[in-house]
Amino acid sequence: MALLLVLLATCGTAQGAGGAGASPSPGVQPATKKELPWLTVPGGRMKTTLFYGPWQCRQQFMRSCQQECAQKGHQLMGCMWLADLKLDWEGSLVALPVPVKAGSRYGIWHCCCDYPELSKEKNETQRAQWDGFRDSFRDDWSKRFGKWPLENGDNWPGHHIHDLKHGGNPIDPNNIIPAQPGVHKAFNKAYPACYSGQPPWNTAGPDLPYTDT
Repeated sequence: MALLLVLLATCGTAQGAGGAGASPSPGVQPATKKELPWLTVPGGRMKTTLFYGPWQCRQQFMRSCQQECAQKGHQLMGCMWLADLKLDWEGSLVALPVPVKAGSRYGIWHCCCDYPELSKEKNETQRAQWDGFRDSFRDDWSKRFGKWPLENGDNWPGHHIHDLKHGGNPIDPNNIIPAQPGVHKAFNKAYPACYSGQPPWNTAGPDLPYTDT
């Protein structure tokens, strides 16, 4: 279990506890998901599975966003739960040489504080930085979590959790996750409503808004 936390911390896309331990709410649908190949790690092997929203933030995430925005001198407009990152590990312990399995799930969400939008020039500068960083980031991510996903031979987009238009860091590994192209479009379509304080992003949702089957 400690190994999983260490591996996660080295990339840091996760921001808190995800769906583990909660029961799906009635009527929820299976999440869009992507399972990556098993990856050999010290002491065993690890598999990464990504479950994609966007969903309304659970109350815990909403409270965290209220604190985050206030600490930065901003007002919370909305909160989007983008994805869950699930890590499964199989191996053996040195002190107890028997087969062991472990797993954790981490939520990835974004706080839509009332950040000002960047000028066109600054936004283009941000995107140019990302263009120069993209390939090395994908290579590094692949080494930690499994090969960067492809669709029809093309790399999935890298989604900036704190979007570049509102000042997100374009080259911070903690701010980027792979997103299936259709999911990436859904994220980008939902962000303006979240920043405008529109439903459903301005209210809390269920603890677990999807099933993983």
